[in-house]
Amino acid sequence: MTMFSRRALGAAALAGAAAPTLASAQADRTLTIATGGSITSIDPHFFNAAPNSSLALHIFQALVDRTPDAKFVPGLATSWRVIEPTLWEFKLREGVKWHDGRPFTAEDVAFTYGRAPNVPNSPGGFGGFLRSLKRIEIVDPLTMRFHTHAPNPILPTDLAAIFVISKHVGEGASTEDYNSGKAAIGTGPYKFVSYEPNNRTELARNDDYWGAREPWARVSYRFIANDAARSAALLSGDLDMIDQVASSDLARLKRDPKSSIAETVGLRCAYLMPDFSRDGNLPFVTDNNGQPLPVNPFKDVRVRQALTSSINRQNIAERVMEGQATATNQWLPPGTFGYAPDVAVPTPNIEHSRRLLAEAGYPNGFKLTLHTPNDRFPNDSRIAQAVAQFWTRIGVQTQVEAVPWASFSSRSNRQDFAIRLTSWGSTTAEAGYMLTNIMMTYSRENRTGASNSGRFSSADLDRMTNAAVAIIDNAEREKALQDMVRWVSREVPIMPLVQLNHTWATKRGLTYAARMDERTIAMGVRPA
Repeated sequence: MTMFSRRALGAAALAGAAAPTLASAQADRTLTIATGGSITSIDPHFFNAAPNSSLALHIFQALVDRTPDAKFVPGLATSWRVIEPTLWEFKLREGVKWHDGRPFTAEDVAFTYGRAPNVPNSPGGFGGFLRSLKRIEIVDPLTMRFHTHAPNPILPTDLAAIFVISKHVGEGASTEDYNSGKAAIGTGPYKFVSYEPNNRTELARNDDYWGAREPWARVSYRFIANDAARSAALLSGDLDMIDQVASSDLARLKRDPKSSIAETVGLRCAYLMPDFSRDGNLPFVTDNNGQPLPVNPFKDVRVRQALTSSINRQNIAERVMEGQATATNQWLPPGTFGYAPDVAVPTPNIEHSRRLLAEAGYPNGFKLTLHTPNDRFPNDSRIAQAVAQFWTRIGVQTQVEAVPWASFSSRSNRQDFAIRLTSWGSTTAEAGYMLTNIMMTYSRENRTGASNSGRFSSADLDRMTNAAVAIIDNAEREKALQDMVRWVSREVPIMPLVQLNHTWATKRGLTYAARMDERTIAMGVRPA
């Protein structure tokens, strides 16, 4: 039996956070933040994307919280323990109230876990985090037991991804009800004021919050897609903090006395994913005469291996990203759970790639369009342009179409693209998260592949992933996950490119606790 509780440490942290400096009149003002990632909804279960989750964290909370260095600590739950291999017990925090004054109870959690995987029209949901749950038992208003189909040693980690909503407001509420504010009633440190899609969200401090009082009376959370515009607005004094600092602006911001930089190695991997949903006549792929190909070339592993082995990842990391990323052939950085040290970054080999294409029946290559967002993460469209050059050298004539994230995400989820450049932040800091959500077979029934936009499907991968994530012994589970990393490097359902660094810039006089999960939150900003 194991148990986790941090009441004493949590009390000390709350006491420290409430220091007089933070409550000063100087800090009791509006904090203005600009993010480079488009927020597509206030509904915390609509889309599992970092910009949405960053904003949601101001209003809503999960049972388990994350520290800036990706450790898991109590949130709306104060402790949890394993009673049996397939039974967990969680104790909920006393005295928590919703923004409308109603008490938070286990009924809200049970309602949340029923809704989160089933939001209509969601472009990528949260079902993967809850797929192990078989039954929820409410022992009393502040005690819950979760029965799982099989042992799930990382259940608390999974539940950290699910924001809890109120049952009394959420029953019958639509995503639009959250966007309008009608249903945006949370337990978090800030209350909803207004939301303008692709512009800004206004928040007001929750003075009845169960935790430490936030120093900022109001938060204006804005979306500015253009990197240079965000940096200019910070330096002009219009903003207090920006995220996704462009590598081209970083040196200037570091030198400027009006700004401070916070940065960390991140958990987000930029990768390529082909479309596997069609057998033939794939959109945006033709022969060299512009005629549709009779079969989907990406279904042939030799084509995938040819494409991935032609890419100079080190070039992308050093030149395109200007040192603000690390070349990789897997989806987590060294030191995380499941990282396989022997899976090295491949050395680009043009002749090998051409031989593989010829063996697959494409001695003269073919044509394709690579789709990419142009406002999701730093230099996203520039990375795509670099990839297009590498592929063109091996005979795969590649054009790039860059579109805003809001459009890209919905189109990608409809399988509109032949191949896309996208990214994934493994906020659990373990390899099973991306396997379950990105590479396992898309299935609403099994709650797998929730963000598998390319619709890759392999019975072998499904079987091995299910077995790996259920292993109780940490060492054995990590070994199994490392085997999965090796499998992916051979079979190439995705093509990892670089691991991104995360960078924020604040006005001089403010600090930000840089987060590995890349969340941009007012709760991390403090007067220096």
